Amino acid sequence: MKKEKKTSLQNTLERITRRWWFFVIIFILQMLPPFAAKGFSPEQFGLVTGEILSGCYLFAVPFLYTFFKIVPILLVGLIAWKGNRFSCLFSVYAGINYVFIAVLQSVGQTEHFGVGITFTNLIMFLLVAASWFWEAALQENDFNLQKWNRKMVWVIPLAALAFWYPANASTFQPDFNPVKIITNVAGLTFCMMTPVYLAMLLLFYPRVNVVTLRVTGLVGAIIALYNVSLNFIINFQEFWWNGILHIPLLIISIAAFIRSFQKRITSVE
Repeated sequence: MKKEKKTSLQNTLERITRRWWFFVIIFILQMLPPFAAKGFSPEQFGLVTGEILSGCYLFAVPFLYTFFKIVPILLVGLIAWKGNRFSCLFSVYAGINYVFIAVLQSVGQTEHFGVGITFTNLIMFLLVAASWFWEAALQENDFNLQKWNRKMVWVIPLAALAFWYPANASTFQPDFNPVKIITNVAGLTFCMMTPVYLAMLLLFYPRVNVVTLRVTGLVGAIIALYNVSLNFIINFQEFWWNGILHIPLLIISIAAFIRSFQKRITSVE
């Protein structure tokens, strides 16, 4: 695709992702019922969704956990060393990571309904993946180390906490074992990897792909609100620490979503 066509398509996507009807579509996605091999009534939508998420295939692939923790560490290190030279590779990996996340966290074996799929999560996660693949093709992100946004340094500790995810996998209570930085499941979860990807974009804002920033930030904020509500309101005693570990996703996603519109205002001026 020629550069002119890429630029034209980028401008179109930037306009689409700020239209009111785009947000209506995202809102409607939240109402999609899950699918399960065995039939269920509308009153069981929540039960089916819960069983899919708790029995998702993410927990069947522990052999992938370390790979998906080491690679992002290496990529961030390479960017810190050589800057923009590895920005495209970073975007390609993010896209691939989100595809794995979409499948592994949205499809699972339920206890009562057979294989199930949460279409809401699947579609939204794949939309985020597409935005990163688009950035890899466009290469609009500029990770020039001389131009990083020092005002956004606050995202680093939040993203690092999310990536570490210092929690016991069974009890969801605090567990600060440093080995978990490269061994736990966080590298294949939307909630813990999204703060890392958005932090990179915010650190180099405004020289980043505004569509990727906006789409990832929007979906991140939606998923964060679900999780914070679940962990702090529905079952605080058991999941309070898990709720705290989702705060980086909430804060960074909202910041990214807001920034994505500020970039447009700045460019017009």
